Amino acid sequence: MNIKHLVLENYIGGKFVPCSKLIDSFNPSTGEVYCKVPDSGPEEVDAAVTAAKKAFPDWSAKSPAERSKVLNKLADLIEAGLEEFAQAESKDQGKTITFARNVDIPRSAENFRFFASSVLHHTNDCSQMDHMGCLNYTVRCPVGVAGLISPWNLPLYLLTWKIAPAVATGNTVVAKPSEMTSVTAWMMCQLLEEAGFPPGVVNIVFGTGPRAGDALVSHPDVPLISFTGSTATARLITERSAPYCKKLSLELGGKNPAIIFADADMEQCISTTVRSSFSNQGEICLCTSRIFVERSIYPEFLARFVETARRWKTGVPSDPSNDNGALISKEHLQKVKGYVALALTEGAQVHCGEDVDKLILPQQNAGGYFMLPTIISGVKDSSALMQEEIFGPVTCVTPFDEEEEVISRANGVRYGLSATVWSRDVGRVHRVARKLQAGLVWTNCWLVRDLNLPFGGMKNSGIGREGGKDSYHFFTEVKSITIKH
Repeated sequence: MNIKHLVLENYIGGKFVPCSKLIDSFNPSTGEVYCKVPDSGPEEVDAAVTAAKKAFPDWSAKSPAERSKVLNKLADLIEAGLEEFAQAESKDQGKTITFARNVDIPRSAENFRFFASSVLHHTNDCSQMDHMGCLNYTVRCPVGVAGLISPWNLPLYLLTWKIAPAVATGNTVVAKPSEMTSVTAWMMCQLLEEAGFPPGVVNIVFGTGPRAGDALVSHPDVPLISFTGSTATARLITERSAPYCKKLSLELGGKNPAIIFADADMEQCISTTVRSSFSNQGEICLCTSRIFVERSIYPEFLARFVETARRWKTGVPSDPSNDNGALISKEHLQKVKGYVALALTEGAQVHCGEDVDKLILPQQNAGGYFMLPTIISGVKDSSALMQEEIFGPVTCVTPFDEEEEVISRANGVRYGLSATVWSRDVGRVHRVARKLQAGLVWTNCWLVRDLNLPFGGMKNSGIGREGGKDSYHFFTEVKSITIKH
């Protein structure tokens, strides 16, 4: 398939439907227009919701095993097209082909496989009241039409993380991917019929948040919204959906700390922390952006961390030897670079990356949105660099003295998504992990995920959890039934 100059179409009721208004979508590695994306609004969203409502009775009446078979078939088809999907994801998002091949597309297929399996293994509750001659039990019913909004950093990966549990549990969906990264979602639509999805079970409407997204979250016939993105957008979603008392799952930003104690395995810690700081251009909500290092090892850690980060290669996404590609957009690149400029005005020191090292790119990529991994020290905890989500290849390193001090500092932001703790002291890692205000805490590792376990954050990092049992509970409503005999 030639996807150089694509015009995408919405997928509604099992058919591709052209849209009269279109938006330019850019290739981040060149800065040039890559494809045209529908600029959908209330009319298109309403058509998709109507199709989803029509498909709901039959789809929800199927057995979990029947739905599971369809999800597994879609996983097979995504895996069969892995290279094509990976190439498109890399070109559309700016990430390296290596990351798309090894992470994004395999995980997209795995999301369908995981929920195809997990939906078969849930049990309900039952209680006896013999003295009343009653038996109580619960059943779980799909909610209806699920509104799903996914971000641009892991486009197909996070879209399928929502679609898979929603349809596995018997809901039908209207999904809106980011207008900046819509191509792999559109490609997946081409596989839905072959996988066995009846028309209207999965509908995908492309467009912006203010038009398509707003129409979806405020639609009276969409009782449930799952959103991954910024805290600011989540506030708007909460306001717009409030009149309808919708179920909400909001997976938002992070300002994730790494706490490195003097007894940490330095070799493993440095290689992992470079990865956790800069993977996918730092455009992962779980990336490490504040690194607290015990003072006795701080000079050695900083020197070795900078040296290792300099070997993290940034360049053309299609080159398999590169670790990082381009950031998502010109505006986002300017925003991220703005934080580095702010650090310099505040008297901080930039050790590598932006304004320190030179990035050499081929001529055809000179207009791309590239930025080297950047490490900054001497930043106050109150600085915007330590308080706000930068979402780029920038991390701040600072020393600490006491355990209680570093826990307080790590918790001193409005976010609480994830954290990492590095220490060989088993008692300490348990103690610190319990006290950190974060939905996920990794010790001596990063981004090790069991999809059964709850995923989500505290404070401004979101509401609700998703993952095996948690997704099952979110995408269904529980009903208690009492039988008197």
